[in-house]
Amino acid sequence: MDQPADFSLLNADDGLWANLTGDWTSRGLSDAAKRLRAAMGEHKDARLDLSAIGRCDTVGAMAILDSAPDRLKPGETLKGRAETLRLIDLISRVPKQAAAPPRAPLTFMALMERLGRGLVGVGLDTYHTMAFNGRVLAAAGRLIVDPRRMRWAPFVSLAERAGLDALPIVSLTSFFIGAVIGFLGAHMLAQFGAQVFTVELIGVGVLREFAIVITAVLLAGRSASSFAAEVGSMKMNQEIDAMRVLGVDPFEALVLPRFMALLFTIPLLTFVAAIAGLAGGMMVTWGVLGLNPDFFLARMLDNVGISHFWVGLSKAPVMALVIAGIGCRQGMEVAGDVESLGRRVTAAVVHAIFSIIFIDAVFALVYMELDI
Repeated sequence: MDQPADFSLLNADDGLWANLTGDWTSRGLSDAAKRLRAAMGEHKDARLDLSAIGRCDTVGAMAILDSAPDRLKPGETLKGRAETLRLIDLISRVPKQAAAPPRAPLTFMALMERLGRGLVGVGLDTYHTMAFNGRVLAAAGRLIVDPRRMRWAPFVSLAERAGLDALPIVSLTSFFIGAVIGFLGAHMLAQFGAQVFTVELIGVGVLREFAIVITAVLLAGRSASSFAAEVGSMKMNQEIDAMRVLGVDPFEALVLPRFMALLFTIPLLTFVAAIAGLAGGMMVTWGVLGLNPDFFLARMLDNVGISHFWVGLSKAPVMALVIAGIGCRQGMEVAGDVESLGRRVTAAVVHAIFSIIFIDAVFALVYMELDI
């Protein structure tokens, strides 16, 4: 247990000494440092005797230094055990932290410089994206020419992780989304006496938009971040460089299996999400509006049809390519430090979700112009 730090002023034949006792540590210091500083300020000729100190850590050494920074000459104004004096000397050599320079005001030239750097960054990012896409297309072309180059083991493993493992969260989320649409429709349409049209609202909303969007957003959080972290970790550990040295194309070994896995799994997950969303909406209409499942399904077939499902499913391959491409590309851009890995994983998720919303809006405009 730490002994409380303390000191006493003793008059000796050679002058006034401050005799420090106890443990000058972070736990035993208490208010001794403050009292020592006051005493040394009052007695300008007092010297320090550290011989009776039990233990001393960096906190205690800093307290001693702050109390008498001008009386630290061993043998003259300072004495003590060798290990304590070494610690005092070591702490005294640490440079003081300089105050941060004042922040320069944001001038017009500084604003233009920041704008220019941002534009250059966007240009470089676009260039690297196009280069990445070109290498993916080249690897895909080689795979089409020689299908034996396909790596089936990682494809099956990735398809299981991105597809089968995502089924519970995708179906549960879609179920509640369908239920929320049902509640909103039943509440809003009841004001016009048109509660029965809640079925059409659920069918069109889930089949055309929410099933694919919810699936893609969840896979952006799961798969895009996972792809960026996996590829980025291999980049940090120089495993990708080792693959190139061995003559293995990283795009064939790492990127294409991830593209193929999402191309295979997202349509299946979209189908499951659509079924779960309709089930959630059907449960709400049955419980709130009293529309039994037979009526719900018959009205779905008569007034909604299958076309909205195919419209939603047509977005799945594009979403798969975007999610896999963003995740793998961000992983390939990881530098050699953990901070870069964290930034790239975060960027993969944010960029993927933004791209999903943007692409869905583009599809909506296109289908509206085509009257589909």
